[in-house]
Amino acid sequence: MVSAAPAPDPRAHILDVATRLFAARGFGDTSLQLIADEVGVTKQAVLHHFSSKEALRQAVIDVILDHWRDVLPRVLLAAAASEDRFDAVLGELYRFFAADPDRGRLLVRESFDRPAEVKRVLAESVRPWLDAVASYITRGREAGHHHADVDPEVYVLHVMQLVITATASASVLDAAIAPGSDARARYERELMRIARASLFKPATHHERGKRRRGEP
Repeated sequence: MVSAAPAPDPRAHILDVATRLFAARGFGDTSLQLIADEVGVTKQAVLHHFSSKEALRQAVIDVILDHWRDVLPRVLLAAAASEDRFDAVLGELYRFFAADPDRGRLLVRESFDRPAEVKRVLAESVRPWLDAVASYITRGREAGHHHADVDPEVYVLHVMQLVITATASASVLDAAIAPGSDARARYERELMRIARASLFKPATHHERGKRRRGEP
């Protein structure tokens, strides 16, 4: 007897639909009723999980921030250790946004539609990460692993922008890439190369071996 597939988590389904609609239409032009209709439930069912549209919007943003809070500390540790580990962890962050481009599109739209709110989120949730980044990359510079002129805070902001905008606009920019090639894979490889090359100094064969082994 074949077991039935597990029922989708209704709260997660609402979050996925809300992310897509907020990204496509904007928060102001997306009603709770529209979200309910797309999910296939009543508006009251949506309000059972989220007390208001604003609470739903915050939950959508929190999904993205929670992932960053999990991944970014490992990005920092990897940046201080080896290029291979750096690629692996930053690649995970890229694939999180690539798996659902609406996440990046939502952040871009929010920055234009609600700049004051996005500034608050950056100050409260991103600012502490930047302080941590600065200390790790500074140590890397002192150890001779990173370029001496890299600006730690601004470097991470640029990498974040690369990840968000590359994944948000990939479906449009694909048209400019030669037909028949794996555009998404090329996007990821080139982003990794840019991020790595602008942080890590060229290493000798001996130094590359030590970095791969995680040795100082």
